[in-house]
Amino acid sequence: MHELVKRLRRFAEEREWEQFHSPKNLSMALSVEVAEIVEHFQWLTEEESRCLGDDKRAELAEEIGDVMIYLVNLSDKLGIDPLRAASEKLDKNEKKYPVGLVKGKSLKYTEY
Repeated sequence: MHELVKRLRRFAEEREWEQFHSPKNLSMALSVEVAEIVEHFQWLTEEESRCLGDDKRAELAEEIGDVMIYLVNLSDKLGIDPLRAASEKLDKNEKKYPVGLVKGKSLKYTEY
């Protein structure tokens, strides 16, 4: 992760793009990139979404790369370690959604 952050910083610095990388702008760009992932699945059935061809998977890999880049940039600007944040959130989710209570169910924790 540290190498990716360094590479992203260098990429932006070389292009003098840091001026555009405010948390507001990065979060908006992140939202747009996530929407581009969603667009690939729009109108597909559940089964079709699970059985993508190689070309579609390659396109999605690029979009996922864009999402990762913006998420890492945003995390860096805010001084948040995204891997640590994910791990801590998973710890909370394990408490919110105990296996014995939620197994096989898709309800939100407030509905249990």
